[in-house]
Amino acid sequence: MSSDTKARIQAVARELFVEQGVRNTSLRQISDRLGITKPALYYHFASRDDLVRSIVQPMIDDHDRFVTTRAPGDPRELLEDYFELIWRHRQVLVMVIRELATLGQLELAEHMFEWRRRLVVLLLGPDLTREQHIRATVALGGIADCAVEYADLPIEEVKPTAVQAAADALGL
Repeated sequence: MSSDTKARIQAVARELFVEQGVRNTSLRQISDRLGITKPALYYHFASRDDLVRSIVQPMIDDHDRFVTTRAPGDPRELLEDYFELIWRHRQVLVMVIRELATLGQLELAEHMFEWRRRLVVLLLGPDLTREQHIRATVALGGIADCAVEYADLPIEEVKPTAVQAAADALGL
């Protein structure tokens, strides 16, 4: 029951954070929407920062796992799998992008740059020209941007075009 309440709190908080930003969302708003007391919310999360961290951490863990367990292979397949990873966490990305201070608080920017460096090597190998680096930045950034910009559309509508555009940017 406790983990169910925790998951409900995270879901409502994520929704409110996406709608109105982290700073503009109070723990009172979250507890009111859930119909629980603020002390009940504090039982599960000591602060708003703890709650934000708990929402963002699964995305960090999934990205870390993705870049550390993948072996170089078919670049198109990697782009498709990366798109699906980003798509799964699109609400969190919207939340983070909407409030860039979250990047600093969670040291997320450093994670994101490291993920991108590893993905570039997986896609194109370790010895790249500056042009290849730039193309990879456009490809991977474009995939992430599509997941955020078109988050409300069905994945079937977004993924094929986003992956093809990324493949084109890479010259595949």
